[in-house]
Amino acid sequence: MKNLLLLLTTFVTLIFISNAQAASKLRGKVSIDGSSTVFPITEAVAEEFRNEYPRVRVNIGVSGTGGGFKKFTVGEIDINNASRSIKDKEKSKAGKNKINYAVIPVAYDGITVVINNANTWAKTMTRDDLRKLWDAGSKIKTWKQLNPAWPDRKIKLYGPGTDSGTFDYFTKAINGKSGKCRSDFTKSEDDNVLVSGVAGDIDALGFFGYAYYKENKTKLQSVAIGGVKPTMKTINNGSYKPLSRPIFIYVNKASYKREEVKAFVDFYIKSAAGLVGDVGYVPLSAKKYKEQLSKF
Repeated sequence: MKNLLLLLTTFVTLIFISNAQAASKLRGKVSIDGSSTVFPITEAVAEEFRNEYPRVRVNIGVSGTGGGFKKFTVGEIDINNASRSIKDKEKSKAGKNKINYAVIPVAYDGITVVINNANTWAKTMTRDDLRKLWDAGSKIKTWKQLNPAWPDRKIKLYGPGTDSGTFDYFTKAINGKSGKCRSDFTKSEDDNVLVSGVAGDIDALGFFGYAYYKENKTKLQSVAIGGVKPTMKTINNGSYKPLSRPIFIYVNKASYKREEVKAFVDFYIKSAAGLVGDVGYVPLSAKKYKEQLSKF
């Protein structure tokens, strides 16, 4: 019996050593671009991946979901971080370029409407309030125009750029059509710029992914939508609506045939459950992550 246990232990050790040696020898590059919302998850995965596969370069850009799809649908990158589903025109472009892809949900997010810490009046808003404020052609300039009880001061608006999946999702959920929005607001694909803008002005209001709010919640405050604040619980159970959503990575299937990309994607799916919560998002169930891995 002791000899059998010794043989089994030796066998397992040899497998571990063999896998570690293979990982250390694997070389190549994984190119990723897209959503700033998904970026913290992918970056967290990449950091862990580099520890096991030090010779594989993982390059991650942040050009927004739409900017990433522009590159993904012509085969310039292996993976696109996406905070919305691919659009029909993007599907068509991918088809023309013979880009076959897999869609992998990696987490849930809640687009968070934020205000300055000194704002004492707009702690809760309705979907209709947001529509009046953000809809195309909106004439709302001051807080008082939005609510007679609020100050007669100009509202300073901040939001993601038009290539952002967060912008697309927000405008569709609030205004009824993707991209339908007033144009006179400060735009940036860098969520840190939006955080700084709102944190620095008592009359500012903006929106971005929940993780960036959670990371900066000492600098600003979230707005309850219809009386519901965005939290890990309300995003997961769907009660924070209509701004709860899944977020994804899109993987080029031809790229996945390369060993370094396959290793990264497999590692991503296996690691996501443990890392998603660490960077402020709501993980899928363990079962759903296993289902994603089995598809490959």
